[in-house]
Amino acid sequence: MSATATPGTVRIEPGTRAEIGRKNALIATVIGRTMGTTAPPRVFTTLSRHRRLYGRWLRFAGALMPGGKLPRVDSELVIVRVSNNCGSEYERRHHSRMGETAGLSAAQVQAAGAADGCSDSVFSERQRLLLRAADELHESRDISDELWADLSATFSDVELIELCMLVGHYEMLAMTLNALRVQPDEFRPGGPTVVARVLGRLRS
Repeated sequence: MSATATPGTVRIEPGTRAEIGRKNALIATVIGRTMGTTAPPRVFTTLSRHRRLYGRWLRFAGALMPGGKLPRVDSELVIVRVSNNCGSEYERRHHSRMGETAGLSAAQVQAAGAADGCSDSVFSERQRLLLRAADELHESRDISDELWADLSATFSDVELIELCMLVGHYEMLAMTLNALRVQPDEFRPGGPTVVARVLGRLRS
């Protein structure tokens, strides 16, 4: 399924400062300035309306990316593929930019969003394995023994656990964004800030 703009009317509006609290509003504002959005990212201002759940989700999400064991460039490649598989324009726009900041080429970002991107010559064998894993997990909620053997020869046990949870988390997030009709953010000209570029290279 190709990524398309989230259709329909917004079902849950982003929260105001009063609705999400000063701390959450500040976090969203700082992230937006770092990532180059014209306003605080809607994923944060929407999900933080459920304050108790939001704080726990934010810590978990941060432990996967950027705080995970997989190199950032690997994580971003996987997320771009997940966004395409789940039809999440919101995720695709953000992580296409973040992927290039982390070290993916524009050609790799574009190929990761194509239906037959796994075999594209712009990818290394390691990257093809990551894309195949994202696809198999999306299609069957499992990884075949054949692919698992190939993955195990390249990635550690800890990285494989993280890979499965990374795909699952961003599929969950894409589903939530799609269902709530969270609209894509707009970006300021000039790309991510210097801070975002430094953060994007973490664990690369």
